[in-house]
Amino acid sequence: MKSDLQPQIDKPQLDVRNTANVNKAYSAALWYNGLCRTNNEAFMPLFFDKHRYLVLKGGGGSGKSVFAARKVLERATSEGGHRFLVCRKVGRTLRESCFRLIMAQLDMYYPDVKPKINQTELRISFPNGSEIIFAGLDNPDKLKSIYEITDIWIEEAAELDESDFNQLDIRMRGASKYYRQMMISFNPVSVLHWLKRRFFDADDKVTRSRTRVHESTYLDNRWLTEEDRETLEAFRETDEYYYTVYCLGQWGIVGTTVFDAQGLTKRLSVLPKPVKVGAFEFVWENERISEGSYSFVSANKVGCNDGYIKIYKDVEAGVPYVIGADTAGDGSDSFVAQVLDNRTGEQVAVLRQKMDEDLFVRQLYCLGRYYNDALIGVEINFSTYPVRELQRLRYPKLFVRDVVDSFTHEATRQFGFRTDTKTRPVIIAELVKVVREHVELINDYTTVSEMLTFIRDPKTFKPTAAEGAHDDTVMALAIAHYLRPFQSCIVETEVEGRVTWHESQWEDYYNASEAEREVLLKRWGVPKK
Repeated sequence: MKSDLQPQIDKPQLDVRNTANVNKAYSAALWYNGLCRTNNEAFMPLFFDKHRYLVLKGGGGSGKSVFAARKVLERATSEGGHRFLVCRKVGRTLRESCFRLIMAQLDMYYPDVKPKINQTELRISFPNGSEIIFAGLDNPDKLKSIYEITDIWIEEAAELDESDFNQLDIRMRGASKYYRQMMISFNPVSVLHWLKRRFFDADDKVTRSRTRVHESTYLDNRWLTEEDRETLEAFRETDEYYYTVYCLGQWGIVGTTVFDAQGLTKRLSVLPKPVKVGAFEFVWENERISEGSYSFVSANKVGCNDGYIKIYKDVEAGVPYVIGADTAGDGSDSFVAQVLDNRTGEQVAVLRQKMDEDLFVRQLYCLGRYYNDALIGVEINFSTYPVRELQRLRYPKLFVRDVVDSFTHEATRQFGFRTDTKTRPVIIAELVKVVREHVELINDYTTVSEMLTFIRDPKTFKPTAAEGAHDDTVMALAIAHYLRPFQSCIVETEVEGRVTWHESQWEDYYNASEAEREVLLKRWGVPKK
């Protein structure tokens, strides 16, 4: 048995030479063993969890509600003076769900407690002064009469609006010598739900430090009958999407998705963890990044939210890479860069962060140099600054597109990728094909989540991010796949005979046309990178 599953005995550790302490330890062990015999192993550590928010996400039949009811009773019977509020969105559903469940567990596991039970008001009072009060959020008058709530269990929390939750959160107060906790149990619905944004995608350290997220499925419930288990598993063959969302507890989708929702939801359950999470450090000197000074520095804490560059596969010598970048536009999205192994199209790294534009360019420069001077294509619809700054920093390999002048009708070449009515359908169509045929090439959780909320507008049928969602990782990935034919199949290694160019030579080269560049290369020689 893991050490974190052991009963919490007061510190310092008990002196076993004292008979009273031996008896106390023995009683604790008996209590814990009894708890293990009557609960699912997956939930055992949560009996001792003290986070303010204990978020229980699970599929049907996972046993999360049974655990929540049992923890309420464990604390109510052993810690005097609690005022538990058990609630759902609609009050009339409480009697046949939470109240019935708690009553059944009282009869089964706490026959000697002798509580007072008010069947009319749905209230349970214990001899030690603890109470369990049941109320629906559709009865504001009853809620107003409930005061000094110390702990809360919200069942089917996905039914609540975020404003409902906020009102409950501020009501969890009152005198108590024990920790306060709000247990939030629910079956996942839309990936756009506020519960996902607030607790699963939280960027702020305060929320993360006060929250424990637990995910469970019917596979964690040893009390499930064989017939019930077979019924749930049958959906794997008849409706794999239903099985993934409602049986395995993955987030659902609202609207007509552009990408293969079934394949993406299945991929969500097997996504790899990043091998590195962090950002680049470098020496900034004379308004440039000193050659060879950049290095990837891992975040101090483990976890995807502690660094904004996630590396899923590290750079390999001799491998060509491409990077598609999407700028923050009007500021509502993040700056994003997607790195692909150009041989296979596999997503190997992602940069995603809201930051100043110049800082994004510096990280993008380092990311490209790190991945063997990857071919970089930056979207220029909202700003040409990233491309111009990469040129000024002398990044060695930028995507160049052909542009026909509207007045002279002459073809010119310009840096950067422009998303318009012609190019947008093309790059999205190519990405749809990639997802349909090779969803295993996508490794990033945020990217998959955004793909699941990338829908066809009901009115225009135009592919777009659903209301409240973002598409920055989607567009950056689409650009990256578009770049693949423009990148070489192998990385050109350093060869003898290359020369060192002065700063003025580099400036002349970047300001020259393609024809002029060929002349300069013949005149000055091929430069060292």
